[in-house]
Amino acid sequence: MDMTDQTHPQPGPFVAAWQHLWRKERPWLAFAVILLVVSVIDPAQFGPSVAKVVNALVSIAPFLAVSILIAAWAGATGADNLIARAFTGAPAMMILMGALAGGLSPFCSCGVIPLIAALLAIGVPLAPVMAFWLASPLMDPSMFVLTAGVLGLEFAVAKTLIAIGMGVAGGGIVHLVIRAGGLANPLREGIGNGGCGGAKVRAPKPPVWAFWHDPARVTKFRQEGIKTFLFLLKWLSLAFLLESLMLAYLPAQLVTQTLGGTGLAPIAIATLVGVPAYFNGYAALPLIGTLMEQGMQAGAGMAFLIAGGVTSLPAAIAVWALVRFRVFALYIAISLGGAFASGLLFHFWTLL
Repeated sequence: MDMTDQTHPQPGPFVAAWQHLWRKERPWLAFAVILLVVSVIDPAQFGPSVAKVVNALVSIAPFLAVSILIAAWAGATGADNLIARAFTGAPAMMILMGALAGGLSPFCSCGVIPLIAALLAIGVPLAPVMAFWLASPLMDPSMFVLTAGVLGLEFAVAKTLIAIGMGVAGGGIVHLVIRAGGLANPLREGIGNGGCGGAKVRAPKPPVWAFWHDPARVTKFRQEGIKTFLFLLKWLSLAFLLESLMLAYLPAQLVTQTLGGTGLAPIAIATLVGVPAYFNGYAALPLIGTLMEQGMQAGAGMAFLIAGGVTSLPAAIAVWALVRFRVFALYIAISLGGAFASGLLFHFWTLL
């Protein structure tokens, strides 16, 4: 028999369904496996972890709803073309505006995720989006007031300036890399239609603002909304589940002991510890305040807050879900370098 005439056997329905599930729904599979392991190893933690996920999703529901509606509306009306083109005129200005909007907007690291997903999905250039992405989790109006109350006005003002500076620097780096020919097709397959500085300019079509008169556009509105909702739901659920386990099993005392000491070493340690730290921006303030009262230098505290804020677990997982590995690696490198540099600058500033 001529073996070259044989065709490869097709997988059975069960195998095909599993392959599809593994390709498209890995976050849900990971979510289910983690919960199963927790229920077997530590049943008492099962309830609190599920409650954490539900409460966190409820808390950001307004951000999710608004962002999903914006993304669906832009797709249905054709306004996404106008939005994308608005970010292709003056890269430097767009990067600056993205950083300013991020540093001054009332978005936390979780609330900004749906907005970022919508911006990238409709083709907004990656550089200004990265500027907004880096700056937004670090500061917002309520965070400023709380930081000033716990750590002092000088610390709050410095953190705001650092947030904007991080956004400008990160967006600038991404823009330069793109101009040098890097970061081509930065988004994962199925996420929008590009987002780099050289995003393709699509054929201009006039927007149809009253899209509800067109059944095809109404269908597109519904499909885009459901698609965006399901995508964000699975990744945010996994992120909040992992965050709940870090809260439960990683002792705060260990973090406290690691950040003690003097010199430049604590700044480096604070940067590295801050990246996987489970504290959100608000929860970290009392910890840093206590450490500074015990002799921890302000630079290390700043480095910890910057590194932890930019690379908080939900934000980092969202980056991983939206962009390819090289963009994610650059995001982490900018976060680490920016946090360490911020800590150093603030340390020397306090010595003046």
